[in-house]
Amino acid sequence: MTLPPSARLLAGAAAAGGTALAWGTLVEPRLFALRRYTLPILRPGSLPVRVLQVSDIHMVPGQRLKTDWIGGLAALEPDLVVNTGDNLSHLQGVPAAISALDPLLERPGAFVMGSNDYYAPTPKNPARYLTKGHAKVTGERVDLPTDELRTAMTSRGWADLDNARTSMDIGGQRLDLVGVDDPHIQRDDYASVSAPADPVATTIGVTHAPYQRVLDAMTADGARLVIAGHTHGGQLCVPGVGALVTNCDLDRGRAKGVSRWWPGAGATTTQPADAAWLHVSAGLGASRYAPVRFACRPEATLMTLVSEEVAR
Repeated sequence: MTLPPSARLLAGAAAAGGTALAWGTLVEPRLFALRRYTLPILRPGSLPVRVLQVSDIHMVPGQRLKTDWIGGLAALEPDLVVNTGDNLSHLQGVPAAISALDPLLERPGAFVMGSNDYYAPTPKNPARYLTKGHAKVTGERVDLPTDELRTAMTSRGWADLDNARTSMDIGGQRLDLVGVDDPHIQRDDYASVSAPADPVATTIGVTHAPYQRVLDAMTADGARLVIAGHTHGGQLCVPGVGALVTNCDLDRGRAKGVSRWWPGAGATTTQPADAAWLHVSAGLGASRYAPVRFACRPEATLMTLVSEEVAR
């Protein structure tokens, strides 16, 4: 029996859809990638500083492959580890998250929290991410053991940058780190830690969600680099097009990877010569209720910071 053309077309579309679904749920979420960038932000004469960013790991008990891959990043011997939040995706996720991060906790580090470090994920209609109501809370929130997670990291020497700042001596040069609590759930209070960048140090801003109000404020103070996560790089992307959403007010062109930012960058394309660098990580996981990735591999990032004179 020969199917009519319309039936063959439907059958082909169904097969392609099934293949894409299988790839996005069973294969790509496990294809972890390490991205590498060199960023010229340090003061003249500075030695290179290697910064490893891990973000949005969304740990669930039993994720052995992801645990082993994250732990293996310690072999890179980064000078500094920056964790940009959303470590949990389960009420019992703290031991799993700390097990994954354990080898990295031996390195100098800093972190901020994301909404999924405070509240357990709930089933949602995926179409909400295409609307302006993406951050609206519906139903009752279930608290996660945030204090347990925070203590597990600070007790190993990592700096808590939730609406806080600190200074570190890395390789004989001073890095000033300033961060905010998650802007996605309005916990950010950058005004309480705002200060002009010290000319003898290199200032780096850290936030979970890259909302423009935070990026503008940090770069207005003189941050040379802002590090963020949250977007999952769009999570479900269209090959050749990229991210369809960012789940915040950042434009889709900056959903992942390196770009430039300056105060007002969201409203103008005129880039000043001293524009800061922005890195947004696509992250290593996803909510356990939407464990899908397509054309957007899970990732960690190794950024080698060098002096501006080296890049010339």
